[in-house]
Amino acid sequence: MKRTHTCGELTDKNTGATVTLCGWVKSRRDHGGLIFIDLEDRYGVTQLVFNPQKNPSLHKEAERLGPQFVICVSGQVIPRLAGKANPNLPTGKIEIDVQTLEILAASEPLPFDLDGDIPAQEVRLKYRYLDIRRKMMQEVLITRHKIVNSIRTFFDRHNFVEVETPFLTRSTPEGARDYLVPSRIFPGSFFALPQSPQLFKQLLMVGGLDRYFQIVRCFRDEDLRADRQPEFTQLDVEMSFIEESDILALIEAMMKEVFQNVLKKDLKTPFRRISYDEALKLYGCDKPDLRFGLTLTDVTALLSKSQFKVFQGADKRQDIIKGLTLTPKADYSRSEIDKLTEFVKGYGAAGLVTYKVQNGVLTGAVAKYIEPDIQKELIKEMGAKENSLILIVAGKPDTTNDSLAGLRLHLTAKEGYQPAEPQRSPATYGGAEEFSFCWVTDFPLFQYSAQEKQLVSAHHPFTSPQDESINAIMDKRVGATEASMIKAKAYDLALNGVEVGGGSIRINSTKLQKKVFELLGISDAEAQERFGFLLDAFKFGAPPHGGIAVGIDRLVMLLTKQENIREVIAFPKTMSSTCLLTGAPAQVDEKQLKELGIKLGL
Repeated sequence: MKRTHTCGELTDKNTGATVTLCGWVKSRRDHGGLIFIDLEDRYGVTQLVFNPQKNPSLHKEAERLGPQFVICVSGQVIPRLAGKANPNLPTGKIEIDVQTLEILAASEPLPFDLDGDIPAQEVRLKYRYLDIRRKMMQEVLITRHKIVNSIRTFFDRHNFVEVETPFLTRSTPEGARDYLVPSRIFPGSFFALPQSPQLFKQLLMVGGLDRYFQIVRCFRDEDLRADRQPEFTQLDVEMSFIEESDILALIEAMMKEVFQNVLKKDLKTPFRRISYDEALKLYGCDKPDLRFGLTLTDVTALLSKSQFKVFQGADKRQDIIKGLTLTPKADYSRSEIDKLTEFVKGYGAAGLVTYKVQNGVLTGAVAKYIEPDIQKELIKEMGAKENSLILIVAGKPDTTNDSLAGLRLHLTAKEGYQPAEPQRSPATYGGAEEFSFCWVTDFPLFQYSAQEKQLVSAHHPFTSPQDESINAIMDKRVGATEASMIKAKAYDLALNGVEVGGGSIRINSTKLQKKVFELLGISDAEAQERFGFLLDAFKFGAPPHGGIAVGIDRLVMLLTKQENIREVIAFPKTMSSTCLLTGAPAQVDEKQLKELGIKLGL
């Protein structure tokens, strides 16, 4: 039998038609001799009815059917009995009077109920093919398809060419560990799976392709978090003869089209743009969530003058003192304050200093250590009002910013300031939005790594410095201290506090690229060994170029409002980079290792 219709398309307009449906048995109900089957496929559910008076042998065959049996039926579309219609289903006014039945595949009892409570993550990943039968998973994967399709259509219309770049390449530093692939033909040598197509897309610009994009799989051997996987998908874009503003405008237009096509939402553009320095100052991080206020205030200069030993002389120690002001819905108990203190300690902070404003002065366990005139100035600088809480952290800049950035998000969720679901009235704090994009620009070109005890690239070593720094670098007027102040032509895109993309204008000069390598401690010999093919290409006329990469997995996660990136990937890995479905990674036999010239020393 050949399927004529899906389980989601028949209506009362099809009454009287003879149809053939295929799908899975969602449920079975026996009523007064009649057997009712809900038949389900990706498109919907259709009710089947088996009548023992019309066809006793067929009815007896239907008694064999269990949950998730795969069947094919033919029959006539008939209206449901009066009062039996299901208004919640598009097919709810009809049912199929089954005339023939073929069991295509039986099913053993499932390890979990597809319509029940969501099982544990380990169970879902082990039986991912069953998990995908759930409507929520199917809807997410279909939405992902629509997002990717909309992106491809957009770039095709804007004269971009999609080019596939190699998966087997050489190891280059990208900020994370490479996955290495041994070569059988060249024993002792290895390919690397790409962390990104960075160098190849730059070579495509040297090749004169002008506008390139790719929906590409990338690989990074790094510790996992909720928004990371060892293999992931990104939108990769590169353009010639452009400036930073061109790329930002292009991605904004793409996002606007994706939101309109997929979510039927009119996204406001242009997105807010905020410098890296301002983002750290106001939000403590370089991927701020702008759906609410609760910004941070630096009070180092003021409180360093106080007699409170925690604050005193902080400016001379190169520490910072920052805080935020919260006007809570209800008073915070001592135990709740203690929990907030433990929260910031989780980020490495020494503690949390808490004041409450009452009758125009500070109250709290340590308020007496702050002089009255400094108290007044602090209340003013923090924008505090009666009954406001002032929460302050002091310490090294990175730790202080990290802890306050985390505390800001923690408090907004606790106070109910996160945007609510669309069907509810949104709870706002400073004007919350469902989706809030922002560009973070003017990143530092270099950062000092205490672990490596040298400068490292803030993004990657092919990022161009801003114009005012190029001559100083070329003339060797830049040392390690000066280099840490140089800004890059780099930009990140954040959505609701999650980094979803990042890019830069690239270096297209061999001389400048070598100077940047020099500042990074990469010798000419090492640069030639690792990047000689790129440096050689630049000798033959490299156009000014730049690009961006947007994380497809993260974008889909946010647009479908999932809390974990594994929810939007068909076959994801666990937090320990394992595949519970296939058992990967797994050992291989000695013969394979011998062919590769590998001897394990474990």
